[in-house]
Amino acid sequence: MPTFVDLFCGAGFGARGAVRGGGVPLLGLDAWNLATETYKANFPQADTITEKIEDVVPKTLGRKYRPDVLLTSPECTSHSIARGAKPGLETSRETAIGIVPWVEAMEPRWVIVENVNRMKKWDRHDELVQTIEGLGYAVSDLLLNSADFGSAQARKRMFLVCDRKGTTVGREDLLGLVSTPRKTAYDIIDWEADYPATLLRKPGRAPATLERAERAIAELGVGVPFLIVYYGSDYAGGWQTLDVPLRTVTTVDRFGLVTWKGDTPYLRMLQPAELLLAMGGATEHVLPHGNRRDKVKLCGNGVCSDVMTAIFQWISLNQAKQQDAA
Repeated sequence: MPTFVDLFCGAGFGARGAVRGGGVPLLGLDAWNLATETYKANFPQADTITEKIEDVVPKTLGRKYRPDVLLTSPECTSHSIARGAKPGLETSRETAIGIVPWVEAMEPRWVIVENVNRMKKWDRHDELVQTIEGLGYAVSDLLLNSADFGSAQARKRMFLVCDRKGTTVGREDLLGLVSTPRKTAYDIIDWEADYPATLLRKPGRAPATLERAERAIAELGVGVPFLIVYYGSDYAGGWQTLDVPLRTVTTVDRFGLVTWKGDTPYLRMLQPAELLLAMGGATEHVLPHGNRRDKVKLCGNGVCSDVMTAIFQWISLNQAKQQDAA
């Protein structure tokens, strides 16, 4: 069973997928205390450290932890399309380059780097890949959509899957390990819960919200539930149907669910428990710490579990083949 150290661990959604794929967590590191507290609640056998990565000495931890896999998800805000036209901060983006000393200190067989797909346009992306290759790793540079791996969310991310023994993996190889059916936004909604909802067309409702809703109603008709999509770049009128995967979960409230009582539409926001399902957390992952806003942020900062499950299944298969050959 491959052991792993989890840098930028967040609430542990990537680790949840890794564990489902056969992995064993040794350490989770994150700068946000609510993230590490949530990680510890879900993986009590793992150690946690609440520090910025630049404040931790990799060589010191490298003497204690020798994982099979180094799992990393560097800060992605400076690459994200959600920034709009704002310029990226190079100091933020260089957290990706900052993983190199950790690779050198821990010498894992596998290294996984997850980030937004726009990181490929970063002028140091090739430098990062070449640096990892220079340490003796074969690098598979992949763009993967979590919806293809069984998530109820369309979350497109770059994954560098790096093997010191020269094995590469393709998208189709990973998809061949997926046995779960495709899910949609409908699947994550708790239709039984009595979450508070208000009249869609109530006085004071933001005009932009009403415009999105009226466009959806005009197309779908009365009585059909749908989602209003707030924030970020949107190319579909600010709403989506429930028969496709949820759009990308972000760190702020983004999705309003419109339901009906007769001919009257009501609106409520999706809840953290529903976003947790969209991240692939299922029922075994918990968010016991923080307020509602914190829990939404924990979800938006995460790695979809289902993609990581496939990657770790592939790693576990390779590890088993190596042991059989020995």
